[in-house]
Amino acid sequence: MEKQFLIAGFGGQGVLLIGQLIAKAAMREEYEVSWMPSYGPEMRGGEANCAVVISDEEIGSPLVTEPPVLVAMNRPSLAKFMPKMAPGGILLYNASLIEDVELRDDVTVIPVPCNQIAEELGNQRTANMVMLGAVLGATQFVSADSLKETLREWLGEKRAAMLDINWQAIERGQALNA
Repeated sequence: MEKQFLIAGFGGQGVLLIGQLIAKAAMREEYEVSWMPSYGPEMRGGEANCAVVISDEEIGSPLVTEPPVLVAMNRPSLAKFMPKMAPGGILLYNASLIEDVELRDDVTVIPVPCNQIAEELGNQRTANMVMLGAVLGATQFVSADSLKETLREWLGEKRAAMLDINWQAIERGQALNA
């Protein structure tokens, strides 16, 4: 078994964190994992993406050149990476920021209203967690329990109060694929 993900968006949207949490949750379940970030020199607003590979065997390469799972948090990322997707893949995109685009018909397309759901939850910063939940729902890359424990560990004691709102966002995203 091998699962590959490419997660892309603007710096500040939490795309690298989505990838880190996918990788750490898979490590919790004892999979082999690679996480390879790529970002421009800008702190926020520049392009950011990461490739994640999860496998039950040794990983030959961390590169994801034809992503079977693409997560696009903004329009430029969708335009850049959608043509490179493997046919039959899964495309999840932030439908709150990406509208009126021509999408491929040889992949499963899942529009995720990340920002809208985050606003409904009262915390705009959870938009990336909504998308993480949608990825979990679409790919079942790990169990929900593993992901929750990984999130709890990542937040640590100082930010433990943020677990509930972030987990609510993940559950809302996951429910989109139920």
